[in-house]
Amino acid sequence: MPSPLFADRPAQPPEPGAVDALISQTRRLRGEVDAVRRDAVADEDDPQQRWQRALCDLAVHQLDDLGAQLGQLRAGVPVEVPPEEETGQDPGFAADPEPGTAYGTAAPARTGALLSRVGSAEWNLLTDEVSWSEELYQIFGRTRESGPLSLDEMPTLVFAEDQPLLQAMVTDCLIDGKPIDGEFRIVRTDGRVRTVHMTGEPVLDSDGCTASMWAVLRDVSELRHSERAVRESRAGLERSRDIERTERRVAVELQEAVLPPWRGSLHFAHEGPAPLDVAAHYLPAVSTGLIGGDWYDALALPDGDALLTVGDLTGHGVAATSSMAMLLGALRGMAVAGIRPAALMGHLNQLLETSVQPALGSAMCCRYDPVAQTLTWAQAGHPAPLLFRDGTGRALRRPEGVLLGATTGAAYDEAETRLLPGDLLVLHTDGLTRDGGTDDDTGTRRLLALGPRLAGARDAQEGVRMVVEEFGEESREDDACVMVVRVGR
Repeated sequence: MPSPLFADRPAQPPEPGAVDALISQTRRLRGEVDAVRRDAVADEDDPQQRWQRALCDLAVHQLDDLGAQLGQLRAGVPVEVPPEEETGQDPGFAADPEPGTAYGTAAPARTGALLSRVGSAEWNLLTDEVSWSEELYQIFGRTRESGPLSLDEMPTLVFAEDQPLLQAMVTDCLIDGKPIDGEFRIVRTDGRVRTVHMTGEPVLDSDGCTASMWAVLRDVSELRHSERAVRESRAGLERSRDIERTERRVAVELQEAVLPPWRGSLHFAHEGPAPLDVAAHYLPAVSTGLIGGDWYDALALPDGDALLTVGDLTGHGVAATSSMAMLLGALRGMAVAGIRPAALMGHLNQLLETSVQPALGSAMCCRYDPVAQTLTWAQAGHPAPLLFRDGTGRALRRPEGVLLGATTGAAYDEAETRLLPGDLLVLHTDGLTRDGGTDDDTGTRRLLALGPRLAGARDAQEGVRMVVEEFGEESREDDACVMVVRVGR
C-alpha cells in the first residue's frame, strides 16, 4: 500500500506504453536467459559449468521478480489471482524447471506465483489496527481467519538470531523516523523457513509524530538461494582453479627435474669414427597448456654406446609426469645395466602393468654403437625414426611392438640400421605430427619435406630449431618432444 508520508507530492503514474515496453523487454530477455540455461550442459563434476548454471538460475529469478513488479506497476493495485485462473500460463514467463513449491503447493501461473511473493502491511499506532494484504498472509503461511500479526507478535515467527535485527529496525522507524530496509528469516506455521526482505516508512500525523508504520515484505528465499548457489559455485570454481595451478606447477617442476637440462647440442660416442651430435626440445600443449608425460633422453653408456629415447605416457598433470619420471628412471637404469632395447621394452611394459597408477605409453629406445656405426632400436606403439641422408628423408621400418601397458607379457622385436657420417635422425612423439587437424601421415610428410633444410643445418640444435619453427606455432592439443641426432663426419 502506498505511504501517505509524502502525500503533498503525489507520484505520477507511468505511461502505460512505457511499462508495456519494459514488460516485453523483460519477457524476451527472460526467455533468452532460460534458453541458455536449458541448453547448458549439466555436468555436476565441472565447477565452471555449475557456476554458469547458478548464474543463469539467479538471472531467471531476478527477471521473474522484475516482471512481476512491472506487472504490478502496470495494474496499479495488486490483484489476487482467483484459483480458477491459476492454471493459466503467462506466455512471457515460462515456468521454472524446478517445481514452484515455495508455499507447499504446486506452482500457479508464473505471474500469480510471483505476485504472491510480495505483500504489504500497515500497523496503526493510534488504533492498534493491523492491515495485511492477502499476499502477506500467504508469505507467512497464515489464514485470514487467524488474523494479522501485531508488531509485538511478529518476532514470534522470526529466527531467534534475526529477532534483534527486526526489533532494531522497527524501533528506529517508530522512534527516530528512519526507513526500514532489512532481511530476516521466518518459520511459517507449516514449518517452512523463508527469507523475507522488509522495506517501510513511518507515517506522520499533522504534528510530525509517528501515527502508523507501513511496510512491503517480499519473499526472497529463491533469490537468496540462487545467490548462495552462485557464491558457492564460484568458490568451488576458484578452488578448482587453485588446484589446477598448483598441480601444473608441481608437474612442471617434476618434469624439469627429470628431463635433461640441455641448453644446446650434446656430443656422445666420441670413441668411434662417427660420434653423435644430439639436441632435443619439449613443446607444451598450446590449446590447453597441460603438462603431459612426454620425455626425451640421451645417455652415454658404460661400454661406449649411446642411449637415445623418446616416449609419451597417456594423461596430463602430476599423475602423468610422476609416471614418466618412474619409467624414465627405470629405462636409464636398465640401459646402463646393458639390457638391449627389445628386452628393455618388455620390462617397461611389465613395470606399467604393476604400477599403482595404470597408464598406457608409447616409447622408442635406441642404442647406438659408434664403432660399428649401427643403431639398434625397439619401439612400443611409437612413430618410427626419420632418417635423412643427402637431403632426403624416409621413415625406418618399425619392428613389432604394442603400446606399453596394453598387453601382459608382450614381446618386442628389434631393428638394426647402419648410419653413415652426415646422416641425421629425427625422433619425436606423436603429439608433434598429429595436431592442428592433421593426421600422423600428413605431419610425417611435413617433417620429411624439411630434408633439404635439415641438410644445411650447422648442428643438431639448429635442426631442432627448424622443426620447432615448422610445428611450434600450431594449436597443439597435446604436448610433444622432438630430438635431432646428427652423425659426425
